[in-house]
Amino acid sequence: MKQKSIQIQKLLVLVSLVLFVCKLFAWYITGSVAILTDALESTVNVVAGFIGLYSIILSAKPKDKEHPYGHGKVEFISAAVEGILISTAGFIIIYEALTNLIHPHALQKLNIGLILIGITACINYVVGFYCVKKGNQENSPILIAGGSHLKSDTYSTIGLIVGLSIVWITGYKWLDSIVAMVFAFIIIFTGYKIIRKSISGIMDESDEAIIEEIIQLLNKKRLANWIDVHNMRVINYAGFYHIDCHLTVPYYINVSESHDILDTLTDILKTHFKDRVEFFVHVDGCLPKQCSLCNVQPCAFRQKEFEHSITWTMDNILLDKKHVLV
Repeated sequence: MKQKSIQIQKLLVLVSLVLFVCKLFAWYITGSVAILTDALESTVNVVAGFIGLYSIILSAKPKDKEHPYGHGKVEFISAAVEGILISTAGFIIIYEALTNLIHPHALQKLNIGLILIGITACINYVVGFYCVKKGNQENSPILIAGGSHLKSDTYSTIGLIVGLSIVWITGYKWLDSIVAMVFAFIIIFTGYKIIRKSISGIMDESDEAIIEEIIQLLNKKRLANWIDVHNMRVINYAGFYHIDCHLTVPYYINVSESHDILDTLTDILKTHFKDRVEFFVHVDGCLPKQCSLCNVQPCAFRQKEFEHSITWTMDNILLDKKHVLV
């Protein structure tokens, strides 16, 4: 799976290099500080692309003695570095825009410059859309971060084109700096969002979307002898999920039967996540007070009639206690 991500990241790096050269040329012939903002952001794309490529290659390495959970976390670190670089570029752009506002200079050949950056915007969006799509399929934070950055770059470039078109029509050179500062703040905010998401992955922040996906799957595929699931924890290792939980089964069955029940549950999750998952599941025996939510039939040890099962939700499946009907 990682091999596909590596190939996509190589494409992203190549595209970033070509677009960077195009934007530098557009800045060179126009002298526009607003176009310089686009070129500086592309510098970040190139640097972050190479860092991301190295990170994906590293994360593809198998588990070893020092890294029993694999190397996937490096992708979050790489994405955080990209976010920092993006935000730094935004502050540099603000400085350049303020300098140009105080000491404005003549703009040249804006028509050619606008055409060039317009072409780069189209390419950015297509490649960015593709990277985000594949990043979601491969569960790769690096591809998602890189693709999201390219797409946001497209939107800022469109705004840039509008702003520079106004400068071209009106001749108000100071607008060049204003446009640059507006999109510098957009760039800084984009960097912040990438950093925030990366930190949440590094800190093992609960991924509610993944947990909800697991809950829906368990409710849909539920078997009677899965009496209860609770104390669930999910850690995302850049698309490889480690799931902890407690599974309650009939207390009177033997170890082999318990293991068969556990295998059924884990096989369903493995199939759903295409083997991008590992488990640490503690098996509990049921309690008499749980009879009313247990539909195991027949049961010679039942002390209460079955009423109804508990539907697992985000609120109850994370609790560190067995469920009972109240």
